[in-house]
Amino acid sequence: MSLIGGIRPPIAVLSVLLLALAGITAVVLGRVDNAGVPKAVLTSQQHFAEDGAIALRASTDESVTDLTRSAALFSAGRPVSGDAVLDKLGSAYQKWMGTAVIEIRTGKLVAARGETVPLGSVNTSTLGDEGGLSPRMVRLKNGEARLLSFALLSWPGKPQLLLVASNNLKFPGISLGQFRSIAVVDRDGAILSSDGIPEPEQVRTSADRKDIKVSRSQLKDFALRAAGKSRQDPRSSKAPGTAGYQGVSGSLLGEHFLNDRSVAGYATLAGPDPGEATTASSLGLSVVAMVKVSEDTTRSSVPLFGLLAGAALLVIGGIAVAVLLGTVQRPLIRLFLESRRLTRGDLARPVTVPGYGETHRVGHALERLRRQLLGENADTTGPAPRPRRARVGTRALLGVCALLLLAWSAPLMLLINRADTTVAVPQQLVSDQRERTDTLSDRVRRALNEGSADLDSVASLIGNRTDPTSMEGVLERTLNENRRYRSLYVVDSSGEVLARGGKDPQLIRSHRLSTTPVRLLGRGGKEPVVVANAEIPDRDGAQLIGEFRIEFLNTLLTRPGMGVVRLVDDHAKIIAGNTGFLAFQGLPDDHLKDLVAASSQRLGKKARANGVLYREQEVRIAAAAPFAGSGPTDSLHWSVVSWQPADRLDIPEYDAQNRTVLAGLLGAAAAVACLGWMHIVVARPLRGMAARAEALADGDRKTVLFPQHHDEVGAVTRSLELIRQQLQDQRRQRPRRTPPQTSAPRQYSRD
Repeated sequence: MSLIGGIRPPIAVLSVLLLALAGITAVVLGRVDNAGVPKAVLTSQQHFAEDGAIALRASTDESVTDLTRSAALFSAGRPVSGDAVLDKLGSAYQKWMGTAVIEIRTGKLVAARGETVPLGSVNTSTLGDEGGLSPRMVRLKNGEARLLSFALLSWPGKPQLLLVASNNLKFPGISLGQFRSIAVVDRDGAILSSDGIPEPEQVRTSADRKDIKVSRSQLKDFALRAAGKSRQDPRSSKAPGTAGYQGVSGSLLGEHFLNDRSVAGYATLAGPDPGEATTASSLGLSVVAMVKVSEDTTRSSVPLFGLLAGAALLVIGGIAVAVLLGTVQRPLIRLFLESRRLTRGDLARPVTVPGYGETHRVGHALERLRRQLLGENADTTGPAPRPRRARVGTRALLGVCALLLLAWSAPLMLLINRADTTVAVPQQLVSDQRERTDTLSDRVRRALNEGSADLDSVASLIGNRTDPTSMEGVLERTLNENRRYRSLYVVDSSGEVLARGGKDPQLIRSHRLSTTPVRLLGRGGKEPVVVANAEIPDRDGAQLIGEFRIEFLNTLLTRPGMGVVRLVDDHAKIIAGNTGFLAFQGLPDDHLKDLVAASSQRLGKKARANGVLYREQEVRIAAAAPFAGSGPTDSLHWSVVSWQPADRLDIPEYDAQNRTVLAGLLGAAAAVACLGWMHIVVARPLRGMAARAEALADGDRKTVLFPQHHDEVGAVTRSLELIRQQLQDQRRQRPRRTPPQTSAPRQYSRD
């Protein structure tokens, strides 16, 4: 017999699959995560730490790039004093704690602004070595850390100068909310900076001071554990097949304190693209975000449902397998044995005829053939009327087994363990959605402000003496250093383009000049046009214009675990998003529009982000955060809104529903696969064999019977072919009867 054909393999595989599924069902469906903290909360903390790492990496890289580009632009122009360099930097950027210019040859301090730059750690004699101008971290006497960035100022015939900028490691624009703290950690687990935990002298009660002490101790423990995990390869730190953050990230569980438990997420600073190292990612820093959550101690493991479902599958599966064994496999094997007996010449005993379906037809045909081998005619062994149960074919029996198994699978897929709109969604998830949306809003706002500041810096360096050819070189260099622009161009007071870098301008001539730093145009078109303008000093009203790439804004909004994210204008029309959208299309429902309008209302000095849990039709988490802060984007009144269905989160109720549906799908898949296998290799060939066996019993001796598969059906078919050959030989060996000749009538003659 064939190893993969015949009746035995599919029944055996079905039995094994049903046994395995029953065991899995008993174990998995009754399991409840009794850690007290849903996995969705842990994953949310991981994403929060990733947001902080992205913001810190982008801010650090942007700071280094701005310093290097500004120094290159200064070096390309006329020599200026160190004070002039620092004044122009300070007017264009307000991002450094302190700046200084020193003469490399003598080490003399030429100019300084802001806090004192720790120049004692700068060795000017090693600046020419490989990596001599790379940023480095230093520790101040008070224990704080500073990141020093360097750039060269070179003019012909002038002493070479070193531009130094000092910056702290604070997170730009990260919304922490309540009860959350965040820290920057080095390779050894030392905390370089932290935010969110107040100082002991800022609280009044001893209980609060004890809480602060426990929080600081827990944060240090998380920092050490995160530093140890950050040493692994990012590819091995993720589950196979998962994508997302390019660095090492994860979540950690902490100790209990009163009724709360500390959880944390960690993430290393990594480049935006796989395999791409940046200045910040080479510093070996990690971000740890910690929050205290309330544990749900009411959840416990209740294995009764899983045990009942597994037992029901064993009973139903046992019945289905018994039906297949009793009505399909055993009758077919009996036919195989009976057919072989006839081919060996054992014709004394009648053929045992099965009682159902095609096997009954084949058995009855074999009995007729036995009688024909004994010498009876085919006409005298005509077919007897079938009993009613014999009309039930193999396909009907397979259908009955399929209905039995689907009777177990269908309720699991459609009815049992369904989470409705009353499902318990942790409040921490709503808070995280709000804070992360607020962080995204600030990230977009800062990116636009940075773009406007870059234009101001470039415009001030272009001045009134730069010719159009040199302008194009400056614009191309600026365009290559920034991904945010699709086009940069200089226009005169009439809007005529004097120099251009990048793609052709999208703005018509009459819309190019403006005193508004950042504008939104293109309403009614296929693509929003976000434009920044910067006036070039002493050039008769000429302006430098930068058109932002919408793809750049889309990239800023793309973060895992936030669902659908949209950037909308002051009329709640969509400008950018992390998924496909139509330009200036409205939000999909009135709830989101009302949420955007409510978050835009000022509470005190500024508007605040809002997060809401909707339970109409489906459970959904939504949040909206307006632009909050000063700068060129202050007049835009844009907002970032996000929403996602709660059933996509790892909440226990939805996990139980998904596991139940999966068990039902596996049961249905096992039934369809194995019963379909049996239908292909057994039911269809058996039906055809029954028709050929009846034709042979009816007297068809010319049709050659040959097996299609090497299995039970094929073996019976081979036996039928041998019987056909025996019947042909029997007919040849019979003596032919010659009919008697009739004598001709006598003819009498007349005499």
